[in-house]
Amino acid sequence: MRVLLAAGGTGGHLFPAQALAAVLKRRGHDVTLVTDRRATGLLDAFPADDVHLVASDTVRAKNPVALTRTASSNALGLLACVRVIRAQRPAVAVGFGGYPTLPPMTAANLMKVPSIVHEANAVIGRANRRLARHAHVATAFPVVEGVPAGRPTTHVGLPVREAVLEAASPYAPAGDDFHLLVFGGSQGARVFADLVPPALARLPEDRRARVRLVQQCRPEDLDRTRAALAGIGVEADLAPFFRDLPARIAWSHLVVCRSGASTIAELSVIGRPALLVPLPGALDQDQARNAAALDELGGGKLVPQMVLSPARLAQEIALGMDDPQMLAEAARKAQGLARPDAAERLADLAERIAGGSR
Repeated sequence: MRVLLAAGGTGGHLFPAQALAAVLKRRGHDVTLVTDRRATGLLDAFPADDVHLVASDTVRAKNPVALTRTASSNALGLLACVRVIRAQRPAVAVGFGGYPTLPPMTAANLMKVPSIVHEANAVIGRANRRLARHAHVATAFPVVEGVPAGRPTTHVGLPVREAVLEAASPYAPAGDDFHLLVFGGSQGARVFADLVPPALARLPEDRRARVRLVQQCRPEDLDRTRAALAGIGVEADLAPFFRDLPARIAWSHLVVCRSGASTIAELSVIGRPALLVPLPGALDQDQARNAAALDELGGGKLVPQMVLSPARLAQEIALGMDDPQMLAEAARKAQGLARPDAAERLADLAERIAGGSR
């Protein structure tokens, strides 16, 4: 059969779609991907037979000009998706969230294509909440807030890439070297560039000498972060983006990161402890809820950005360095959220929905 996948053009949306596409291709199905232009640099490894970049937009301002521009963009995207669906006749459509999924998934509903929306977070996003009224809901977390009442729902987990599955390995407590990984989503996080060097400077010299740091930085923050770390003698590998991030997670003894859905899934499948700093100010507080789910299991520690000072970060790093067995236990507990077979389970669900079973 042919499966239409719709995903926003960021790694958090595309990577789960990519994992599902790989399973569908292994099972002999054809895959069409609909996304937006932000995805251009992330499509090299995506196993799709066809890729369509369609117009879409979200409401950024409520003045008449902005609203008209948004409506026009989404209307053009909807028409383009209707043409794609009419030409390819997919047996099922699967959406992975983000406003760019609105045109293709709305077109699928209008043309009577059975649909699934996959919600990666512990609270359903606004686009998925709207689309879920006409679709089966697949969830990454056992409990998801905000799913419309009465909708059929299946917990499948969050599909992760093959690189994540290959990186899963037993946790080895730190010896002489302490591996610290810091990252903040696909675009980095300036707050970590601000906090990590002064936090490490607060460690006693003998502890600081043990730290081996890998840190993602925004391009504009690289030079100042590198200079600050060199000034305190910390060995560091800094880059704006790590294509081998799953291997870096496996290498780490402690991760300091945001708590997007893909990050939580990768930490749990690979099995590594983390200090989770949710993105503040989000309307739905999805990252806070994701982090809370791992915190409640003991697999990570939720620390709001507003209380994460250099002193607090230094304290948390020192605790981990002084108690490697505590981190090893947290790594084990993190795996309580893991669903390594999530892509297979979602593929099963897609085949079932395509076959007419809701």
